[in-house]
Amino acid sequence: MMEKRFKNLEEQIEILKSKGLIIEEEESVKEILLRENYFFINGYRYPLMKSNKEKKFLEGATFDELYSLFLFDRNIRNVFFKNILVIENNLKSIFSYQLSKQYGYKEKDYLKPSNFTPNRNKTRQVNDLIRKMKRQIRVNGKSHSATSHYMMNYGYVPLWILVKVLSFGIVGELFAILKYEDQKKICDVYHLDVDTMITYLPILSNYRNLCAHEDILYENKTQKVIPDTIYHKLLEIEKGTDGYLYGKKDLFALVLIMKDMLTTEEFKNMMLEFEHYLHNLEYNLHTIGIGKILKRMGFPDNWKQIIGIERSFINEE
Repeated sequence: MMEKRFKNLEEQIEILKSKGLIIEEEESVKEILLRENYFFINGYRYPLMKSNKEKKFLEGATFDELYSLFLFDRNIRNVFFKNILVIENNLKSIFSYQLSKQYGYKEKDYLKPSNFTPNRNKTRQVNDLIRKMKRQIRVNGKSHSATSHYMMNYGYVPLWILVKVLSFGIVGELFAILKYEDQKKICDVYHLDVDTMITYLPILSNYRNLCAHEDILYENKTQKVIPDTIYHKLLEIEKGTDGYLYGKKDLFALVLIMKDMLTTEEFKNMMLEFEHYLHNLEYNLHTIGIGKILKRMGFPDNWKQIIGIERSFINEE
């Protein structure tokens, strides 16, 4: 097995230069590599390479372009992250309202196995999730102020408090084992069907974790594929032999999910921020055009039209 030995900053710069990357201010690049990590910055090289096989940078490619792509991804990651958190908070509020109204606000009431799907194939899943939620009550009974307040003063923890300490992943698991009628009431808030929501939630959870850990966002591909939406049709997205070419398992698919789950104003503001950082990147790219980056993100040429599509129009459809 080959060993990857440590390389100092001077060696890191020489590797980049040996692959054809133009570096003008070596001292400032050393500082960037020290702060940001050579491995992570180098992960953004692919659009600037001649090919994956040749492993050489395009003629004229500069470190400034490489770092601009790195910063662009960080900036849009922060934009998407804060809006995924909005969706997460909204979902937790809607879940707790619906389930508390239906089953009560004490954990001994809302955590009864009979409150969940009667599907016997999911019995183990139901019991596992109930244990996870009870564990969160025990773990946060002392460390989480709101949880401990209710435990000490009332002797129970209502669901609208418990959801604050549940991970997005657990929220997705919770939705998957609810009774169909409860799932539908939650989905009706978003004008979505149950199967679509079941697909959306783990994708959102995965993107939340990706953003929180500063992984590469812009060209991420998900394992799950979102269903065809009215947006694909209205945007007349190009099709291949396997269906739509964009907006299925790429970053544009996340945009379509968020179009469904944010308010009109929230979505518009998110896309305006995204467009601002896209323009900044376009200004800093000289070797390649911004279209190459948009394609790697899965954005169709007319992607901006998604902002102006009104949900009210879709609901009438």
